Amino acid sequence: MQERTKCLIIGTCAGAANGFFGAGGGLFLVPLFTAWLGMEQKQAFATSVAVIFPLSAVSVLIYLRSGNLPLRFSAPYLLGGVLGGMFSGLLFSRVSVPLLRKAFALLLLWGGVRAVLLL
Repeated sequence: MQERTKCLIIGTCAGAANGFFGAGGGLFLVPLFTAWLGMEQKQAFATSVAVIFPLSAVSVLIYLRSGNLPLRFSAPYLLGGVLGGMFSGLLFSRVSVPLLRKAFALLLLWGGVRAVLLL
């Protein structure tokens, strides 16, 4: 399969997950960046963040336009999100790849269990 086709498939999966669930594009991006495109794990995580940002911006615009995004409920989380993003971005280069893999796997497992049990 051509790299261009792979990129289109990966982007479509990430965009669909982000649009449907409000997040989750990294679920597709990180594993496919490493398996299909041969990216190093840390590069895949960082690239995933760079891809998710514009996808999230598009989703926000669509949710706002459709009236499904009450800003008064989302605004209080922005400061914490910015602080968390800054902290983790600075810490990222110091975290080992095996620890990142384990943390990512635990996050996926936790999300899957919550989704199945409807917590």
